[in-house]
Amino acid sequence: MTEPLVELEHEFSLDIDYDPGRWLELPPRWDTEEWQDIDAWTRSCAELLWRSYGQDPGESGIAFLAGVLRRFAEAFAPEPFDTRVLLRMWEPTSMPLQVFSMVKPAQGDREETLRFLVGAEDPDAVEPPVVESFHTEHLGEGLRTFRYLRQEDTPEVIAALRYAWRDEEVGADVVLWTAADDTARVIRAAQDIEELAQKVSVAVWDLEPEEGASPEAPA
Repeated sequence: MTEPLVELEHEFSLDIDYDPGRWLELPPRWDTEEWQDIDAWTRSCAELLWRSYGQDPGESGIAFLAGVLRRFAEAFAPEPFDTRVLLRMWEPTSMPLQVFSMVKPAQGDREETLRFLVGAEDPDAVEPPVVESFHTEHLGEGLRTFRYLRQEDTPEVIAALRYAWRDEEVGADVVLWTAADDTARVIRAAQDIEELAQKVSVAVWDLEPEEGASPEAPA
């Protein structure tokens, strides 16, 4: 799906009211202050996570978790401003799971676009995905799919969970997704991701306020 070539009157961003006891947000790459010292960020987060877990990390626990967070940040930290990436954190010795979210200006037919965003006709799916309706208070009626995807060079499959909505009032398409070859990790996080989906909304900034007025806060 190509990007719409339009001049936007509004800037869209995502508001996600996530539980910091379960989720850790990766700093975006355009946040140069965080990325100038990403090692300090990973170590600080590792120390905090071990402290909240309530166990002694030993000699290598903090360094191990900081290294894991560094690898996830390097692999998944978002480039564009309209994308956010959260990690579902469990005990500090368990591998996190990355969950992505994105908002774009709405384009095309609603049903066709949402089916595309959730991979309803994905040719790489092991079997046709089951497409379900999914309603949230903030974004209304959307679609959800869970499917297993083939990989080219291995018999192992990827588990993929995707949600998509169209915010008709704002004129934005929203997608939330995760995918990993560790299917047990995706299944373990599925209920938490469903709860997270209920917390996603679209914030709007007016880029052209009236003369003498300050820019509007996110709606």
